[in-house]
Amino acid sequence: MHIGVLSQQDRRRSWVGLDGLGDLPLNIILWKLGPTDTVRVSCVTKSLRLSASDDSLWAQFCFQHLHLSTPQDHQGNPAPSFKAAYQLWREAFAMYPWPLVQRVKRFWDKLKKWLSNNFPEAEATLRRGASESDIQQLQTLLKVKLPLPTRLLYRFHDGQEFTVKEHSTAPLGSPLGIIGGYSFYHHLVNVYLLPISQVILETRGLIHHLGFSSRSKYIVVAASSIYDKLFFLNCDNGQLYVGTRNIFTEGEMIECVPNALLRSVHDLHGDQQQDGMLLWLEEHGRRLENGIIKVREEENVRSISLFPELPPLCSTAATNGVQVRASALFIPEFANLKGEADKYMFAYSIRMSLLPEGCIINGTTFTSCQLNRRHWIIRANEDVVSDVNGEAVIGKFPLLQRGKDEFVYESCTHLSSSSGSVEGSFTFVPGRLADPKGSPFEVEVASFPLQQPDYVF
Repeated sequence: MHIGVLSQQDRRRSWVGLDGLGDLPLNIILWKLGPTDTVRVSCVTKSLRLSASDDSLWAQFCFQHLHLSTPQDHQGNPAPSFKAAYQLWREAFAMYPWPLVQRVKRFWDKLKKWLSNNFPEAEATLRRGASESDIQQLQTLLKVKLPLPTRLLYRFHDGQEFTVKEHSTAPLGSPLGIIGGYSFYHHLVNVYLLPISQVILETRGLIHHLGFSSRSKYIVVAASSIYDKLFFLNCDNGQLYVGTRNIFTEGEMIECVPNALLRSVHDLHGDQQQDGMLLWLEEHGRRLENGIIKVREEENVRSISLFPELPPLCSTAATNGVQVRASALFIPEFANLKGEADKYMFAYSIRMSLLPEGCIINGTTFTSCQLNRRHWIIRANEDVVSDVNGEAVIGKFPLLQRGKDEFVYESCTHLSSSSGSVEGSFTFVPGRLADPKGSPFEVEVASFPLQQPDYVF
C-alpha cells in the first residue's frame, strides 16, 4: 500500500488502462481500478495524484473492503482520514492474505451486530484483539503453529472475558458464552471462547492430563464454564474437535466440521484459506442470523440456546388450540463411540403453549388446559427402540393458559445409532386436573429428528 515510483513503461501501461475506460468520470475510473492500482496511477501525474488522494474515494474503498463508515484502525482507534485508515489496516495485516482478512472481519462484524441487537451483555465480554507477540508467545510455549484463519480470529478478538462476579452469580458459571448451550435435568452447558492466556494455561494442563504426546498439536480453544465440554483445534490439519465422555480416559474426540471442506480448500489452494475454527464460527453465526437458534430467558437468566427453532430440525403441531414445538440436539460430551450400546446421546426440548384462540373442544372454548400424560415413540434409524407411556413430564403437570408464555422442558435419550426420531402425544384435560371442564383429549407431538449433525456445537 505504500506509494512508490513507477517506471515510464509502467506509467504508459497505466494510461493505456485508463484510456480503455472511455469517458467515465475520473473518480469512477479510480474506484473501478481499486485501491492498489489507484496508488500506482497516482504517481503518473499531479492531477491524478490529487484525484487519487480524494478521501471520499477512500471512504468508498473502506466501506467496500472493510465495511467501515468512519476512519479507524483495526483496534477501533480514530484515523486522520479514510486513506490513512485503509493503509493502517493493510499494514496491520500485511502478513495475511487480504481476502482472508476481509472474510474474518465480515464474520466478526455480523456476529457483533447480532449480539448488539439480541444479546449485548454477551458482546461486552469480547476482548480486544490479540497482538502478534501474544500469538507468537502461544506458539512458542505450546510448540504449535496456528492456522492463519484462527490466528486472524484472535487478532480481531482475543476470546471472551468474564469477571469473578459473573461466574459466581450463575449456577454453573457465566451464561454469556457466545457459542451458547443447553440444559436438561441437572446438566447445564454454556460454551465460550477462551482468550489466549487461558488457551495456554488449559492446553498445558489438559494435554498432559489426557496423556497426549508432548509433540501434540492440539490446543483448547473453547469450553463450557465448568469444563464439561471442551473443544480442541488441531493446528496441523486445521480440524476442530469436541471431547466425548471418554476424553479423559481415552482421548476420544469428534470432528466438529465436515472434513471435506478442509481438504477441498487445501487441495485447491495449498495455503489453507479456511480452517475448522473459522468454518465452525461462520456456521454458528449463520444460524444466529437466520433465527435457527436464539436467545432464551429462563428465571431472568439469558443465554443462547442451541435447540433449533425452525424446521426441518424443529417440528410444530397444533391440536385443539394447543401448540407443541419440539427439537433435539446431539450431546457430544456424553457420547461413547467405543461402546456397543448407548453410543449417542440426544437432548430434546419441548415447548407447549395455548394459542390465542384458546383450547377448543367440540366448539367450546376454554382458557386453560392441563397436561396429564405423555406418550413417546423413539426410533433409532427406522426401528422403534422405546415406546413410553406415563404420567406428567419431568415430574410436572404443566397448566397452559391463554396469553401466557410457553412451558418449556428438556429431557434426553440414548441411541445406539447416530440418527433416529421422536414423535408422540400428550393427554390434556380442559380446565384443570383438579377441576376438569370436559373429557381428556390427545395433542400431537410431530416427529422431530435425532441426528449427529455435520457441524457439532
